[in-house]
Amino acid sequence: MGSSANTETTNFTTASPSSNHNHPPTTVVASNPTHTPSELDSSKKRRTRMLPLEVGTRVSCLWRDGKYHPVKVIERRKNHSDGNNEYEYYVHYTEFNRRLDEWIRLDQLDLDSVECALDEKVEDKVTSLKMTRHQKRKIDETHVEGHEELDAASLREHEEFTKVKNIATIELGKYEIETWYFSPFPPEYNDCVKLFFCEFCLNFMKRKEQLQRHMRKCDLKHPPGDEIYRSSTLSMFEVDGKKNKVYAQNLCYLAKLFLDHKTLYYDVDLFLFYILCECDERGCHMVGYFSKEKHSEEAYNLACILTLPPYQRKGYGKFLIAFSYELSKKEGKVGTPERPLSDLGLVSYRGYWTRILLDILKKHKGNISIKELSDMTAIKAEDILSTLQSLELIQYRKGQHVICADPKVLDRHLKAAGRGGLDVDVSKMIWTPYKEQS
Repeated sequence: MGSSANTETTNFTTASPSSNHNHPPTTVVASNPTHTPSELDSSKKRRTRMLPLEVGTRVSCLWRDGKYHPVKVIERRKNHSDGNNEYEYYVHYTEFNRRLDEWIRLDQLDLDSVECALDEKVEDKVTSLKMTRHQKRKIDETHVEGHEELDAASLREHEEFTKVKNIATIELGKYEIETWYFSPFPPEYNDCVKLFFCEFCLNFMKRKEQLQRHMRKCDLKHPPGDEIYRSSTLSMFEVDGKKNKVYAQNLCYLAKLFLDHKTLYYDVDLFLFYILCECDERGCHMVGYFSKEKHSEEAYNLACILTLPPYQRKGYGKFLIAFSYELSKKEGKVGTPERPLSDLGLVSYRGYWTRILLDILKKHKGNISIKELSDMTAIKAEDILSTLQSLELIQYRKGQHVICADPKVLDRHLKAAGRGGLDVDVSKMIWTPYKEQS
């Protein structure tokens, strides 16, 4: 085109997005008052009349933290497996990111909290009449979510097409991972709730037995392509989408389960994929990747970036960003990530730019220009400018930008930016820039 909990009794680790992002705020659960039999009977009749709940209904739902949170019903379906043909509901927790959307049972809902569904056409009219405040809020929200290139109609179309998460979990190596978003797998996988991936070639299957048979035949122990970096147990492989088309497409299907904002590129020929792996005696296990166009007119040095949930909060995302800039330095170019950035991507990049730039400013004696900072770091001048402006470290005086680098202020911002993660040992890189073979 981005947490794990180890247990002693199983080989798997369930990685949940709730453990690292958008964790629900504490919600007070009120105890129900005592009702008379007639009141209870009346309440039961009202509940029966409102079922099944309509799409768009707002209601409170019992979440995994044991508390009730407001949700909106996105979709519904009959659950034939329980014998009662009861509906189950796909809900969006309105307080949190879409990655927490899920199918739930009726008994998880507090039907006394039901709000009638607002007709979508009426909602559209209301929204269009309140453009000033509501549109500003929508723009703010979409910027955080990485949809800033979409207008309101395109955003609605995107959310409609991807509203229901089709794959709930995947098995990849020793991990079972809860997915975050919809990914457009081929139609034959429409009835699958869980997929099993080969962690080396990334082929995916419907059943565990199929994966076990495949693993006995698969002779790959690392991503296809060239190993361009090895330091201790970390390796980076460069995979050409044109030479390894099936692998690259499978990687895109996998990544889309954790990236909401990106278009899935089927034409992978135009991209290079950089796969970061942890290596042991069993092979090289993918922890994350980034991709970049072979030829970018906009000077993009990164198209998509993802650290798989079990490997997040270990510095790998920062490592991938740093690696992309080291490649730019070797190319003799400045680079910038392709827009839009995801919510997590924006935070990671802003932190990287802050640490790199402020570290230079702390050590540098005398004046330094934006152009000089760009030449030293391979960071695009516009990204340098926006970062320093967000930190209020730059002023516009007499027709030019002036950097104000008070040491105490720099130290405060560096501390707020957090640790830098894993370092890229440039001496361990064996890489030459891509050239189209004739």
